[in-house]
Amino acid sequence: MKPKTLLTVAVILMFIAFLAYSTLSAQKVTCNVCVEFNGRSNCAPASANDEIEATRTAQNTACGPVTSGMNETIACGNKPPVSQSCKKK
Repeated sequence: MKPKTLLTVAVILMFIAFLAYSTLSAQKVTCNVCVEFNGRSNCAPASANDEIEATRTAQNTACGPVTSGMNETIACGNKPPVSQSCKKK
């Protein structure tokens, strides 16, 4: 391979590594949340920079399969979770 091609490939790989590192290092807390809505239940994990955001994201993700429509999604998100557990990385 030509040196210019090798340099281009190396720069692209370094950029991909930087993106992966910066994305994963920002997620410091992982939460697992279980919800129950209209007789259906679901659990989902999520990670974020803090516990509040990780819990909110996990609850929104868990509500998705047990709701239909925006009104039910909002109502499910406003209910307290059945269970919640978080751990720091």
